[in-house]
Amino acid sequence: MTRSNLKSTLRRIYVLLVVVLGISFLAKIADHVPGLAGTGLEKILKDSYEYLRDMSLLIATGGVAYITNLFQKRHGFVEALKEEWRDIIATKSALFAYTQLEQPTPEQYIATFCKLSETIDNMRSVYRNVGETDDLVGLYPYAPLHDMRRALQSLDPRKAPSADAETRNVVRDAILQSFYALRETFLEELDLEQPDHPLLISGGRRAKKSGSTGGARRAQDRQRARQDRAASPDPRIDEMLAQLYAKENATAKPWRQASGQAAAPAPNGRGA
Repeated sequence: MTRSNLKSTLRRIYVLLVVVLGISFLAKIADHVPGLAGTGLEKILKDSYEYLRDMSLLIATGGVAYITNLFQKRHGFVEALKEEWRDIIATKSALFAYTQLEQPTPEQYIATFCKLSETIDNMRSVYRNVGETDDLVGLYPYAPLHDMRRALQSLDPRKAPSADAETRNVVRDAILQSFYALRETFLEELDLEQPDHPLLISGGRRAKKSGSTGGARRAQDRQRARQDRAASPDPRIDEMLAQLYAKENATAKPWRQASGQAAAPAPNGRGA
């Protein structure tokens, strides 16, 4: 179920709910409304109110079940959409890799073409064709996938065995252009939101400093002490890991300062 179908269905439910509540309210106060008190319409409204009150549990249960079914359909549709998008990304990567091959074999071409063909056909498990009827096939919903197919077919080694680097680069750019055009519209259905804590700068670095709280280091010491009560099954492993640990913590990296807080375990297993 697409987002627009879900919203339109929910709007109809809201309108129906407002109408039912309005009728119930009018029926409740009908005997206080001038022109209604004592009339046949008042009796009909009162009877309607009694009926709605008696059936309220059944109506509420049916309404909840219907709305639950709507959101289950929406969830299933979104999951199918995400799966198709993962297939599209994998296909784009396969096509890109193929354009980097100087002398692709027919087997490599066929494998890549089949991957793309599967992605194209899997789309029909998510969307039907646009304008499709009982008599008309309609239009494929995302034409860039077919642009990618046609671009790939121009590099079929059985028909173009000597495609040069420039030709392959043009095909690669055509595939990427089609993919980016597809991405702009395909992902709109997923209701994506902006992240609350985006990292928008190029060359970002970790803001936190290396180290830990005193409580964490004391817990580390206790764990080491418990482990040291038993003899190591292979001291050579302990020695190697201790040396690697000490070297890593003593070596500064752009994302990590050299730490003097955590001492490396001693080769015999003793230490923090």
